[in-house]
Amino acid sequence: MIGFVLFFAWLGFGGDLIFWLATTDARPERYHHVFPWIGVVVTVIATFGARYAYRTGPEKVLWATGAREVIDPQDDAERLLVNVVEEMAIAAGLPRPRIWVVPDDDPNAFATGHDPKDSHIAVTRGLLGICNRDELQAVIGHELGHVKNFDVRLMTTLAALVGAVLLMRDGMGRMMRGRGGGGGGGGGAAPPAGRSSGGKKGGGAGALIAVLLVVWIISWLIAPLVTQLLALAVSRKREYLADAMSAQFTRNPLALASALEKIESAAAPTTAIKRGAAHLCIADPLGRRLTSSEGWLADRLATHPPMGMRISRLKGMGYAQLKKEGGAPS
Repeated sequence: MIGFVLFFAWLGFGGDLIFWLATTDARPERYHHVFPWIGVVVTVIATFGARYAYRTGPEKVLWATGAREVIDPQDDAERLLVNVVEEMAIAAGLPRPRIWVVPDDDPNAFATGHDPKDSHIAVTRGLLGICNRDELQAVIGHELGHVKNFDVRLMTTLAALVGAVLLMRDGMGRMMRGRGGGGGGGGGAAPPAGRSSGGKKGGGAGALIAVLLVVWIISWLIAPLVTQLLALAVSRKREYLADAMSAQFTRNPLALASALEKIESAAAPTTAIKRGAAHLCIADPLGRRLTSSEGWLADRLATHPPMGMRISRLKGMGYAQLKKEGGAPS
C-alpha cells in the first residue's frame, strides 16, 4: 500500500513539475504553476483510496463477480457446499467463513476477506457440478489455507486497488482531454515554435518537458499493470503453500490433484471473474497461456503456477502417503 501511494505521488508531483517547467517562462499575465496542487490532490486521493480499498475490498470483489451468499441452501449442491465448508473450517481451526456461489459454469473458487474472522469463500456453480465431495473438500481446504495464511488480506486489497487505479487513470485522462480541448483563449499570439521569453533556454526546457511528459503519460498508462505486478510478485508461491495446506487439512492430496485436473480441463474462461481479481482464484480464470509456462517471465507476470506442476507435486505427496501407509497407488 505504501508503494501504491508513492507511485501515485510521483504521478501527481511529476505533473506539477511538468506544468511548472511549461509555465515558468510564460508572460506575467499568463498562468504560472507554483503550488503543487496536482501532487497534493493525487497523493491524498491515493492515500484515502488505499484505505477505502482495504476496508471495502471483499465487498467490491464479491459484487464484481455477481456472487450470491448462501444463507438458506436452495439445492443439494449448496447443502453439500455448506456442510463441506463447516467441516473444513473445523479441520483448519478457523471460524466458519461466509459462503457464496458465483453464477458461472466454469469451475473455479476464491477466498476474500481481511482475516479469519472476516473471511468469505466463493465457488462457481460450475465447480459444484463437477466435483465430488472429496474434491470439493480439497478445493475448500485450499481456500482456507489462503485465509489461515492471511493471503486474502493482501490479495483482496490489491484487487480493489486495481479497480481504484483504473478509475483514477480514467479521471486523469478526462481532465487532460478537457485541458487540451479548452486551450484556445488567453489573449495574444503564441510565440514561434522553439522560442520563448527565455530565448535559447526555451529549446532545452522544451525538450525536457517533452521527455518528462512522455514518461508521465506512460506512467499513467501502465498504472494498472504496476498494481497487478504487486499481486503477481507473491501469488505464485502462495498457491503452492495453499495446495500443501489443503493436503494437510484433508489428509488427501490426491483429491485436490483430481479437482485441479477437472478445473484445468474446462474449456471456457470464468467470465464472471475479471482481470483485477484473477490472482484470488484457485485457477487462472482468464485461461492465459503464460500461466502454463515456467521461467523468469512467467514467475513475474503469471498469476498462478503451472497447473501441471501443482498436480505433480500433489500426486507426489499422495503417493508418498500411500507408500508410508502400506497401500498401493491407484
